[in-house]
Amino acid sequence: MGNMKFACVVMICMAVLYAQHGEAITCPQVSSNLVPCVTYLQSGGAVSTRCCNGVRNIVSAARTTADRRVTCNCLKSAAAAYRRINQGYAAALPGKCRVYLPFKISASFNCASIR
Repeated sequence: MGNMKFACVVMICMAVLYAQHGEAITCPQVSSNLVPCVTYLQSGGAVSTRCCNGVRNIVSAARTTADRRVTCNCLKSAAAAYRRINQGYAAALPGKCRVYLPFKISASFNCASIR
């Protein structure tokens, strides 16, 4: 059941991506880079090097405003698909990996406000 939800999220993200005319980053890229973070996002504790490398990959790939908006929407969709994601852990992840994310990771964040 969880894999089916994840597949649906990926498909939705791909549709969003194509509707926005080919940004450089895709939801499947965001999702695959965050797979090593799922344990932390659900349970807390130590953040793995693989997780932080994935976060860094996402941040470095989101170069433009459009990329950052797509990334934001992908993160929100992925978080909604995994019900056990702790919002506090998600919001703390960039800081734990010592990267700057120009928006707050939150289910209520308006991704259209990213500049």
